[in-house]
Amino acid sequence: MELIPTLPYDIGLECLIRVPYNNFSSLTSVSRNWKLQIELPEFWRRRKATGSTRQVILMAQARIDPRLKLGSFKYSAFSFYKLTLYEPESGNWAELPPVPGISDGLPMFCQLVGVGLNLVVMGGWNPLSWEPSNAVFVFSFVSATWRRGADMPGCRRSFFGCASDSERTVYVAGGHDEEKNALKSAMAYDVARDMWVPVPDMTSERDECKCSFFEGKFHVIGGYDTSMQGQFGTSAESFDPSTWQWDQVNEHFFESATCPRTCVEGGDGKLYLCRDGDVLALGKSTWQAVAAIPTELRSVAFVTAWRGKILMTGSMGFNEPHNTYVLDLKSYKWTKMDTPVYFSGHVQSGCCLEM
Repeated sequence: MELIPTLPYDIGLECLIRVPYNNFSSLTSVSRNWKLQIELPEFWRRRKATGSTRQVILMAQARIDPRLKLGSFKYSAFSFYKLTLYEPESGNWAELPPVPGISDGLPMFCQLVGVGLNLVVMGGWNPLSWEPSNAVFVFSFVSATWRRGADMPGCRRSFFGCASDSERTVYVAGGHDEEKNALKSAMAYDVARDMWVPVPDMTSERDECKCSFFEGKFHVIGGYDTSMQGQFGTSAESFDPSTWQWDQVNEHFFESATCPRTCVEGGDGKLYLCRDGDVLALGKSTWQAVAAIPTELRSVAFVTAWRGKILMTGSMGFNEPHNTYVLDLKSYKWTKMDTPVYFSGHVQSGCCLEM
């Protein structure tokens, strides 16, 4: 079977493997056979093995009007957010097509999760009415199109945690309902099948928890119960999809009460956290400072990681433009990224995809 006329199959496949991800939608419209190849797991394993993949950072980010001059206005927490795509290797910034039917910007406090070749946008508040939503939207980088996913079941939850296994499933846990009651419930969303399945309840209620998927388990970190209302705890727990059970709660995951918002797995098997002006790494049982956070990131808005690097956006303080830095987790050296004014707004959430 020829993928490209006159070329052997293997050579044709090597050509397709090296096509930039932002050309996938063009390839799939040219040939049904090409579309089938691109959607195969083996295609992506070979693409990764050849070093042809690219890291892409997706962010729900406030927009800055490029017609306004720096210094002539105040940066503020805009209520109008759009989807930013950033490639750390090339330094390219771009904007994804808007979610269909949402003309007033992304839902406030929505969550972004990368799953395979898809971006999943979940929940959040209507930017005009401030009503919470259970809506789910999925953007396919293969077809460059959006589709409406199945709504999150149950109550309309806010400030929940979520993470994916990077292949096909998003796990959701905690948050609070419309009466501000913290939740211990959890569930899983199969993106390919567009189906939700219940997950056993956690041991603890966890509002404003942070979630991460690593070492084959879904980890739910920190948060607080209804009675604490904003006073974060020290514990964490993890769910094993292979046994469909929660492990024993780690009551002393943090040494002291800590907001887990900046906690991230670095792609090197370690967890990292921003606290008191430092990046901390979790050793065998204790958190240790490994790098000082740049002054321009005094107020950290968003953190993500991949393959031993951490990307961080933040500002000097309230109403200031946001800067983007990358920390190499081998040398612990920071590199400042060039950030266009249009992409220097506040970041509410985001994720990383390897394509």
